Amino acid sequence: MANLLSMFILMEVVAGGFRFGVDGLRMDYYIMSCPFAESIVKNTVNSALQDDPTLAAALVRMHFHDCFVEGCDGSILVDSTKDNTAEKDSPGNLSLRGYEVIDDAKEQLEDQCPGIVSCADIVAMAARDAIFWSGGPVYDIPKGRKDGRRSKIEDTINLPFPTFNTSELISAFGKRGFSAQEMVALSGAHTLGVARCSSFKNRLSNADANLDSNFAKTLSKTCSAGDNAEQPFDATQNIFDNFYFNALIRKSGVLFSDQVLYTTPRTRNIVNGYAMNQAMFFFDFQQAMVKMGKVDVKEGSNGEVRQNCRKFN
Repeated sequence: MANLLSMFILMEVVAGGFRFGVDGLRMDYYIMSCPFAESIVKNTVNSALQDDPTLAAALVRMHFHDCFVEGCDGSILVDSTKDNTAEKDSPGNLSLRGYEVIDDAKEQLEDQCPGIVSCADIVAMAARDAIFWSGGPVYDIPKGRKDGRRSKIEDTINLPFPTFNTSELISAFGKRGFSAQEMVALSGAHTLGVARCSSFKNRLSNADANLDSNFAKTLSKTCSAGDNAEQPFDATQNIFDNFYFNALIRKSGVLFSDQVLYTTPRTRNIVNGYAMNQAMFFFDFQQAMVKMGKVDVKEGSNGEVRQNCRKFN
């Protein structure tokens, strides 16, 4: 009788904890339907980053740009057609890279588990794996996002601009449910990657009292190579650390929207805290990333699982 009862309880746990095909995000969403989904994405990302470490920043940025426009629904991946100009072709997205990494993972997943793993989930997992590969925190994310059926260039007006001041940043993030502290933590993703001259050259033509004079010369030298010339956000562009926040304290933030985080009293103490305590930054960042991955997700019949991430079914 005891054995029967134990078996019944076990069946209830399995049925309740590992169901698939129901709506809602869960850590174990693919445990039954595609158990190797996470390892396939992770191996694909790791292989790509071995060949090109700069793709880590690209994959994190892709996830951010996906979630901030129409929610985390893979809309950033859709190619434009003659009848529709998609998100990826907006000026703010033209420098995005790493689409081939998502395509590679999707192709392998379709071979293993056709029609199961969404492109939106692949983007979210790829960003998480890129952060860990670069030395950042390890964390799990819930899965189960569906892919959206809309991708329009006009929707990208919702993306924060590099010219935003702190109030505008707090407002933009606040509309998506983030606090000022979460906004600063997420800005710390700029510990990876580079900015193009076109996004910060306006700081050089105007006298910016919050820009270190020697660093201004560095930025000017970068821009002498043209608008597409790239400047690392900090001294360790391929390593996930807290150097970005230390750069802000030295008045060496690349973008105006970076440096204002330190010049504004409301957020200065947060920057100081992260600059002094990397573990605190890592903890707050991973919490904010999990939260961002839940922004306006599509579930059930509100979305689909694309066969090809670049086009709707």
